[in-house]
Amino acid sequence: MKRVSQLTALTLALGFASFSSLAAEMTLTQLQQQKGAVIDTRPSAFYNGWPQTLNGPSGHEPAALNLSASWLGKMSDEQLTRWAAQHHLAADAPLALYGAEADRQAVKARLNKAGFQHISLLSDALRHPERLQRLPHFEQLVYPQWIHQLQQGKPVVAAPAGEWKIIEAAWGAPKFYLLNHIPGAGYIDTNDVESEPLWNKVSDEKLKALLAKQGIRHDTTVILYGRDVYAAARVAQIMLYAGVKDVRILDGGWKSWADAGLPVERGMPAPVQPAEDFGAPIPGQPQLMVDMEQARSMLHRQDASLVSIRSWPEFIGETSGYSYIKPKGEIAGARWGHAGSDATHMEDFHNPDGTMRSADDIAAMWKQWNISPDQHVAFYCGTGWRASETFMYARAMGWNNIAVYDGGWYEWSSHPKNPVTTGPVTPEQTR
Repeated sequence: MKRVSQLTALTLALGFASFSSLAAEMTLTQLQQQKGAVIDTRPSAFYNGWPQTLNGPSGHEPAALNLSASWLGKMSDEQLTRWAAQHHLAADAPLALYGAEADRQAVKARLNKAGFQHISLLSDALRHPERLQRLPHFEQLVYPQWIHQLQQGKPVVAAPAGEWKIIEAAWGAPKFYLLNHIPGAGYIDTNDVESEPLWNKVSDEKLKALLAKQGIRHDTTVILYGRDVYAAARVAQIMLYAGVKDVRILDGGWKSWADAGLPVERGMPAPVQPAEDFGAPIPGQPQLMVDMEQARSMLHRQDASLVSIRSWPEFIGETSGYSYIKPKGEIAGARWGHAGSDATHMEDFHNPDGTMRSADDIAAMWKQWNISPDQHVAFYCGTGWRASETFMYARAMGWNNIAVYDGGWYEWSSHPKNPVTTGPVTPEQTR
């Protein structure tokens, strides 16, 4: 017989048909009967699917929302209220939390302050592995403690199959890297993977030379991070195109490592033993990049989406987003995939700590613009960085037929005959 608290038993005995604030604990079934919401207070890595222990449960409870206690210091009361509204949480709705006790109490206190009073513990949380939900490829978004344990030689879930490398990616000289970086990390300047005038990826021959210089073969696991997540994602997406089989990024980037208080080191990267051979043809996955003609062929189709990962002001032509891109506007027929407040931010895809927003939230954003996982989807932005970050998230979400339109708005707008639109656009206009 399942144990219930005395308060829960009292509530049931009194026959309350609606949720009572006296209920200290509820099972998932009871909460669903009350049409309540479940909130996972753990860090997003565990919500996404990383088990907290080697043999622990993986994933989150069905339809659970993620409100990590670790975000609370980064969320104003207004932001928390907006988060609740985005997830359609009414003040009188029953809520059930799970996670560590300290995390639950912290989240409960903030929700109480925001006007939510009917809050209980989800008593059977994480006890039924068969019902848990997770990112199909959560392992592609690693978290700081996982890297640290890997470096220490400890057993980890989803360990690399062979040799592995950690590399920081950024534009230009390694000025911040020199001050502090993840111990043992190498460094890649994004200038080595893309080139002017349009900042498209470099030729396959140059890419092959870079990978050899970095000691990377097709079967090397590469873990990338950046001061900006999209810098690492840009390099990661190009490496996947080249044919590196296992490429991962640190979710939340350098900031997540710094926030975790893990060791850092200073100075130049250690010498790298070049790889004699990549071990496979380059490119190994050419379908992960589309060119301008292929992008044009994806417009106004139900089975395909050319998706703009640009801010709304860029999408409607108020700004080009870049000092070096003069034309304003958008690819006529492209669907808006969201991005952030300007060309250097990606808030629409981030939790308050900079990690990936929940897959359910992202999929819901895209569904409004007729973007779905059964389509052939190509992301683009100005020159490829924001599109690559979104590509990495979609990949972790299990979207299989995805690519990046490398040329993006910069290339498209440089050809006067390409169709361009300005002004507000609705999802219906892009069907």
